[in-house]
Amino acid sequence: MAEILKPTDENLRILREFLRLGGLVAVPTETVYGLAANALDADACAKIFEAKKRPSNDPLICHVASYEALEAFCETNEASKILAEAFWPGPLTFVLPKKDTIPSIVTADLDSVAVRSPNHPVFRQLIEGCDFPLAAPSANPFAYISPTRASHVEANLGDRIEYILEGGPCEYGVESTIVDLRDPTNPKILRYGALPVEKIENALKKRLPRPTPKLDQEIIAIAPGSLPKHYSPRTPLELRASTVSERELIESDQTTAYLLIRKPKSARAANIHWLSEKGKLETIASSLFAKLRELDDAEYQRIIAEEAPELGLGLAINDRLRRASFR
Repeated sequence: MAEILKPTDENLRILREFLRLGGLVAVPTETVYGLAANALDADACAKIFEAKKRPSNDPLICHVASYEALEAFCETNEASKILAEAFWPGPLTFVLPKKDTIPSIVTADLDSVAVRSPNHPVFRQLIEGCDFPLAAPSANPFAYISPTRASHVEANLGDRIEYILEGGPCEYGVESTIVDLRDPTNPKILRYGALPVEKIENALKKRLPRPTPKLDQEIIAIAPGSLPKHYSPRTPLELRASTVSERELIESDQTTAYLLIRKPKSARAANIHWLSEKGKLETIASSLFAKLRELDDAEYQRIIAEEAPELGLGLAINDRLRRASFR
């Protein structure tokens, strides 16, 4: 079973050497926990796909300590510079033209690579002492609910990896926003995430094309985590675009779990759950995956979840819920 290590100087030294030699380490980020390997080591990155049972056509995100570190791995441009100055380190991933230093297994044989600089203090301690980038998708079995605590990783991958770096609960609870910057004159949002799209548009001073619920094969090909079924509990999940009525909650079957955006006024049955007391989007996002895991483990026959408002962080929340409900 994986050993959970506290982020002491000695443990971080051990983990850096373990990664340098081709090992896998589950690491905390501000978004979700990731499963990290040396991004310059093709054999090490192959272990990520094996441990997660992840298809080889789903590329990985490479994590770097700083924007300056990108020059060795990809072609930067003015748009990436603007966004890095505004939001890095943080929950924003760029897709940029790759250099040959990045193995093709990392990019699913594409000529582009996804990169970001994380802002979690423990991950930064780790990566700032590495002389290589870290490829790190979410540390969960492919298509299952993303982990936001070390215990989630232990439950799902603990028998497949050796180390988990403890970093506490993740701040945002949903993955990074992904923006396509291969053509700096025509940037596009590929995946909604923890950084609201509106902030990216304000920084670039233009409105960007955005993903829609309709499948876009180009986005699926180049953006990690964009397959239609993802973040999914084993329990069938049904998504409601409107608020669930108090009457339905009161009359509900106890084999069905209701996952509400905010605390209901009166319904208090054991199968009624909520993500926020007052509907605050940051609270909803940070608690979403942990609550989905709780309901999945409770062995309900189905989960009925409410959508969040379609703005800001609500776009990322609904994206995750739609993929979780895909059958």
